[in-house]
Amino acid sequence: MSNRLTVIGAPSSAGAYGPGQEQAPRALRDAGLIDLLRGHGMDVTDAGDTETIRMRADRDNPRARNADLVTHTASSVASRVRDALAAEGSKVLVLGGDCTVELGTVAGAATAPGTLGLVYLDHDADLNTPQSTDDGALDWMGVAHLLGVDGTVASLAGVGPRVPLLDPEQVLLFGQVEPTAFERTVIDERDIAWVHHDEVRDDPVEAATRVVKGWAAQFDRLLLHLDIDLVDFADAPLAENTRRNVALKLETVMAALEVLVAAPNFCGLTVCEVNPDHGEPDGSTLQDLASRLARVLAGAVGDHS
Repeated sequence: MSNRLTVIGAPSSAGAYGPGQEQAPRALRDAGLIDLLRGHGMDVTDAGDTETIRMRADRDNPRARNADLVTHTASSVASRVRDALAAEGSKVLVLGGDCTVELGTVAGAATAPGTLGLVYLDHDADLNTPQSTDDGALDWMGVAHLLGVDGTVASLAGVGPRVPLLDPEQVLLFGQVEPTAFERTVIDERDIAWVHHDEVRDDPVEAATRVVKGWAAQFDRLLLHLDIDLVDFADAPLAENTRRNVALKLETVMAALEVLVAAPNFCGLTVCEVNPDHGEPDGSTLQDLASRLARVLAGAVGDHS
């Protein structure tokens, strides 16, 4: 198995509810992530960052704030992911940024031949549109844009080589709790695969193994999206969203992720919604996350430590 990994930073919070996530790529590097990856025997190329964009007010577009900036970041990520995956055997680690960064990862991976699947690890389904919700934050509308749901922003849904970027059967929701009424309608009408939060909580290894051996096996390449708000803020204060006592333990999430990245068709992981300001002041929270991510990814590319 190839041990090549390209790291791409996408320091943008343009689609978020508030700023902070744009600091995550730098903070994870400062926490030693690159050296930790190399310490596990990985051949790591750090491809640097896209433009840093901090979330800002957008009073002209209250229902789809900063859509142009979100599209700009996604397009920049797409070109870097495309180039990275063009190298034989290489995998990608994309460090967001808010969840809309995933559109760029998928757009870049979709340029390669063969079939593509996406496992979406997130507390939310992100299937809202600017018409279904009035808060305007695009980072919980990412999957809707990947699927080209009616009412999404055309420029953002069109960042890749096709519209929609993915068909419903190419997406599996992993770890979500009850979605909004609108999202549930989309899930039911499009028959989107869904591994419920409770299934992951009760047995993360079994839930992930079932995905790898079943649903994911039909694709040539597999992408993983990890919104860190899948981790309970009371267990590890990492996420942009500070929901407490409702999400999963960090250990549970990492146990599932370790199985998923070991899938033979795994080609990329995007980590989103990390807010460095929410961790311990001494940096230990980010250092722990970096260490866990490095160990998990070592299983995907061959641990030589």
